[in-house]
Amino acid sequence: MSSTTLIANGILNQHLIDPEICIRCNTCEATCPVDAITHDDTNYVVMADKCNGCMACISPCPTGSIDNWRQVPASEPYSLADQYGWESLPAELPPERLAAAQEAPVYVQDMTQAVIAAASSSAAAAHTTAVDGSFRAATYGATTPPWSAAHAYTNLYGPKNPITVTVAGNINCTEAGYDNETHHIVLDFGAMPFPVLEGQSIAVIPPGVDANGKAHVARQYSVASARNGERPGYNNVALTVKRVTQDYEGRPTRGVASNYLCDVQVGDKVQVIGPFGSSFLMPNHPRSHIVMICTGTGSAPMRAMTEWRRRLRKSGKFEGGKLMLFFGARTPQELPYFGPLQNLPKDFMDHNFAFSRVPGQPRRYVQDAMRERATDLVQLLRDDNTHIYVCGLKSMEEGVVLALRDVAQQAGLAWDDLGARLKREGRLHLETY
Repeated sequence: MSSTTLIANGILNQHLIDPEICIRCNTCEATCPVDAITHDDTNYVVMADKCNGCMACISPCPTGSIDNWRQVPASEPYSLADQYGWESLPAELPPERLAAAQEAPVYVQDMTQAVIAAASSSAAAAHTTAVDGSFRAATYGATTPPWSAAHAYTNLYGPKNPITVTVAGNINCTEAGYDNETHHIVLDFGAMPFPVLEGQSIAVIPPGVDANGKAHVARQYSVASARNGERPGYNNVALTVKRVTQDYEGRPTRGVASNYLCDVQVGDKVQVIGPFGSSFLMPNHPRSHIVMICTGTGSAPMRAMTEWRRRLRKSGKFEGGKLMLFFGARTPQELPYFGPLQNLPKDFMDHNFAFSRVPGQPRRYVQDAMRERATDLVQLLRDDNTHIYVCGLKSMEEGVVLALRDVAQQAGLAWDDLGARLKREGRLHLETY
């Protein structure tokens, strides 16, 4: 069969992202199985010549900004340059413009347009390999919460109606120098309702404008506090924020929101939107086990879950299962909350550290620590009460899921079946950026 396919009536239902409500969380780009989503410093965009309409990115999006479509002539889709320049979605094209396109059928290569992909959308969403044949860890991430998770409230405050909160605390929670410091920041919501669960996130709008004179877009941060507040009974929320002084390639830069937050003082006012997220939630049923795998500020949701379990344990009213943590950083000095973690009782949490840049020592990553604890991990993988959470840099995702696969297969567990079941039951969650 030829790879050239007809777009019916010359009309393309083009997939677009709404820049007004997108919080730049990278979920869509990380989830897309055909690498059709990309971004610049301003907007996330969809490549019309790659998008196959599989819908894999729709459910994970915390704001719904990804679920937007415009009918356009198939020969004239909105380009990446168009999308990068948008501050809002374009209006629908007038009927007469589309009527002209209906008279000019268009042929495209390799079935890449959304209109012709509907029949194969369910299969495309299930792919565990990329178009180049490589392993796709992201496809194993659940988009549904654990069955026992508490109900999550989302999108109570949006970009057009942010809530103003007060800084109640700001401390450096690492021993690293300025370029690598990470801050624990507490925001007080006062009398304004803002229910938030462990695993959810909020977004902060930095003050001022960018180089083009546009207001800064919101930046998303995972909540690092338990559901009843950083201080129990108070309407406050904690964040874990690393000061960004260079990009992923090591070039000097200055993260707008991270430096703003790391420098705020107690009493300062901050604009917040959210909360976001309805799937990366912890289980609430007794004897449920939690395996947490993270790097750097990916520790935020893990701290929140751990703190809630610690409070439940202290109350004596909840029988929790095992907590197992794999935590990676370049050095002990750069690992957030290193001191407090060391002081947690051993019978409360089994923590495993991995450091990749300690002078005189071989590089060690979280997946290495996981393989070293294969015997204990397998016991947890065999238990249907086990829930696994992965959070940190995108570069860790593949190594972690491959380690889970290897640990399972070496114990005689069929990973294809197990991985699919973990996803289906909301027990393997990936949140990387």
